[in-house]
Amino acid sequence: MARYLITSALPYINGIKHLGNLVGSMLPADVYARYLRQRGHEVLYVCATDEHGTPAELAAKDAGLSVAEFCAQQHDLQAQIYAGFELSFDHFGRSSSVQNRELTQHFGNRLAEQGLIEERVVKQVYSRADERFLPDRYVIGTCPHCGYDAARGDQCENCTRLLDPTQLIDPRSAISGSHDLEVRDSKHLFFRQSQLAPRLREWIETREGWPTLTTSIALKWLNEGLEDRGITRDLSWGVPVAREGFEDKVYYVWFDAPIEYIAATKEWADQAPEGERDWESWWRDASDVQYVQFMAKDNIPFHTITFPATIMGTDEPWKLADFIKGFNWLNYYGGKFSTSRRYGIFMDAALEILPADYWRYFLIANAPESDDTSFSWELFSAQVNKDLADTLGNFVNRVLAFSNKKFGGQVPAGGTPGQAEADLGAQVVELLAEYQEHLEANQYRKAAQALRALWSAANVYLEFKAPWTEVKTDPEAAALTLRTAMNLIHLFGVISEPVIPASAATIQGIFELDDDARRVWPVADELKQLDKVAAGIGFEVPPVLFRKIADEDVAIWRERFGAPSED
Repeated sequence: MARYLITSALPYINGIKHLGNLVGSMLPADVYARYLRQRGHEVLYVCATDEHGTPAELAAKDAGLSVAEFCAQQHDLQAQIYAGFELSFDHFGRSSSVQNRELTQHFGNRLAEQGLIEERVVKQVYSRADERFLPDRYVIGTCPHCGYDAARGDQCENCTRLLDPTQLIDPRSAISGSHDLEVRDSKHLFFRQSQLAPRLREWIETREGWPTLTTSIALKWLNEGLEDRGITRDLSWGVPVAREGFEDKVYYVWFDAPIEYIAATKEWADQAPEGERDWESWWRDASDVQYVQFMAKDNIPFHTITFPATIMGTDEPWKLADFIKGFNWLNYYGGKFSTSRRYGIFMDAALEILPADYWRYFLIANAPESDDTSFSWELFSAQVNKDLADTLGNFVNRVLAFSNKKFGGQVPAGGTPGQAEADLGAQVVELLAEYQEHLEANQYRKAAQALRALWSAANVYLEFKAPWTEVKTDPEAAALTLRTAMNLIHLFGVISEPVIPASAATIQGIFELDDDARRVWPVADELKQLDKVAAGIGFEVPPVLFRKIADEDVAIWRERFGAPSED
C-alpha cells in the first residue's frame, strides 16, 4: 500500500465556480483519489477556498458584509456544492485559517533567513477615483508582449506572461474603469526566486512522464528569464507580514495560497484527537509519499515555478510535487467561461437540472488534456443519452427486469460457460487493464473510453446470446447468459465508482452481498470467470439509472444559459 497526497487548485472565494473550474482541477483529482482508495492505497486529498486578495474585499463590500463574514458564508456554500458533486475531499479548508497564517509567516521568515527576501521601493499604481492602491490584477490594459487588450497587471491570460502593472499600455482601474491613475512609491518585499532558476530548471527537466502542457509552460517561464517577485501588498485582508516596518502590509495571495495545501493538511490533523494524525509525515521528509497536483494551465506557472521555489528556498525538507497534471480550458460554444460575466454553466445551476453523475461522466470523457475543448448542449445530450442512458443504464435495467420476470428475484442457476463467456472474460480483463493503466497515468479521456468500451462489450455479449430467445428453447442457457450479465453489472458498480459514484453506489446495492464484496476491486484471474455473483443471490431491480435528455430540454437549457444562436 502506497501513500498518495493529492491537491487540486484552490477555488477562489468570490462566487460559485463554473464547470471549467471543476474539470480543470477538482473533478479529475477526485476520480484519481477515489480510484486509489479502491485499490487499497492510503490517500489524503485536500483542497480549500482561496480567500485573500482584493476580489474578496470588494465582493464583501458589495454584499454589505465584513470580509471575514463574507468568506465564511462563501466557503460553506462552495463546500455544499462540492459535496453535491460527490467530491471526496478528506479536508476542505480555508486559506484564512490560523494554520495558514502561521505557516505562511514561517515560510516568509525562513526565506529571509536564507537571504532570499529583499526590501525594495516599487512604483505602484494608485487610483484617485477609487482612493486606493490597485493590486496588480485590478489594473487592466494592453499586454506589451502580445497586444491582448484585457490583460491584468499581474499576468496576461492570453500569453501567460507575468507582468508588472506599470508595463500595461493604456491602463485603467478594473474597479471603476477610471484612467485617472498615478504611480506612487511603496516599499515591499521581493522573493529573489531568480537565484533558484538553475535548480528549478534541473528539477523540471528531470521530471519523467509529466504532461507536455505542464513542462512547456514551466520551461517557457524559465527560458524567458525568471524575475524576482513581489510577495507583499498594501491590503488589510490577508496574512500579516511579521517584519518590522511592514506592519500595514500582507503577503500576496499567490504567496500564501499554495502554502494552504500544507496548512489544510495541518487543519485536517488538528481536527482529530491529538496525536491521531501526523500532518508533517505528509510534507516533511516524506519520501514515501507520492504527491500529485491538479490544475488548469493558468495556474501551472505558480505550481511549477513559484511554489517549488518557495519550498526549495527554505532549505527545509518540504515535499515537492512528484507529478503535476495540467489541463487546458473547457470552453462554452468556443468562448471562454467567465465568472465575471456569468457566461457558461455554473456548478450550482448544473446540479439544479441534472444529478452530478451526468456532469462528472461527460466532463471526464471530454477532459481538456491535449487541447482546449468546448461544451455544447447538443454534444452533452448526445453523449449522455448514448453512453449513460443506453449503453450502461439500459443494460442494467433490461437484464435485471427480464431475469426477474422469467426467473424471479434471485440470480438464476443453470448452464455451463462456453466459448462466448471465455472470450468475454478475456476481453473484460484486457479492457479493465487499459482502464487501470489510464487512471494510474492520469489520462482521463482515455480512461473514460476504456470504461465505455467495457459497458459496450457487455451489450455486444447480451445481443449475441439473446437470452429473450434462449429462454424459449433452453432456459438454462438463458440463465447462464443473465447470470454472466449480472456479474458484469456488479463489476460496473465497482469500477465505475471513481467516475460516477452515486450511480455506482446504486448498482452496488442491487445484489445481496456483504459491504466488502460490493466494493472490492476485481482481480484479473478471478475476473475471467465472471462468477463472483453466484446463483441464488437475491437482487432488486433499481429505478432507471439515467433519464434521456430530450430535444426540448436542450432548447430550454440553451436559452437559459445563453448559448449562441444556431443561425
